[in-house]
Amino acid sequence: MRLIPAIDIIDGKCVRLSRGDYSIRKVYNEDPLEVARMFEDNGLEYLHLVDLDGAAAGRVVNYRILEKISAATGLKIDFGGGLRSREDVRVAFESGAVRITGGSIAIKQPHVFEAWLKDYGNDRIILGADSKNREIAVSGWTEVSGRDVVDFIASYEQKGVKYVICTDIAKDGMLNGPAFKLYREILSKTGVWLIASGGVTSMEDLLRLKETGCEGAIIGKALYEGRIDLKELGKYVKE
Repeated sequence: MRLIPAIDIIDGKCVRLSRGDYSIRKVYNEDPLEVARMFEDNGLEYLHLVDLDGAAAGRVVNYRILEKISAATGLKIDFGGGLRSREDVRVAFESGAVRITGGSIAIKQPHVFEAWLKDYGNDRIILGADSKNREIAVSGWTEVSGRDVVDFIASYEQKGVKYVICTDIAKDGMLNGPAFKLYREILSKTGVWLIASGGVTSMEDLLRLKETGCEGAIIGKALYEGRIDLKELGKYVKE
């Protein structure tokens, strides 16, 4: 299972939210590149980079930060937040993203997301499935769509989606454990490569996610708050 630390960006700074609430945010570092280098120095290979300004604005905002991290590290970056157009996707890939994540666009303009899949392939396009009480949430988690998260993922699997990042918003940033039950249901009803996001609090959570069958796990606040030791995480990756 891939271990993927997260950096969320607001106003050019590394922040974490609680349950996606922009009014409840904590700045952990003024320089996201410094954080990315720290991850790489401890043996981590991947990075989940989220442009929260972009998610709120409906267009990519912080691509320069993506550019800087990509140029200064060897991290394999998946980038999300604000991707709404072919131009946004082009900018993200040209700025150094290995993969991009589309969430809101897959609900609001499915033909656009499906075109990305066709043009770039399902190894480079990740479906973002952010769930609030099982409903897919969009636009920086400010709206719910009425679509059941498992049905949504299954429908896109039929359209060729391979990778899915699923976040249970109630768990995000709360440090009370991932949505194991939801992930088990998704994996029992689909064949997608599932990346768990939200609520990871301990190494034990990561081991359980691996046993559940997740392809990857995104780790955010637990790293920043010291609940998971970065050196221990790097040692686990090397082993």
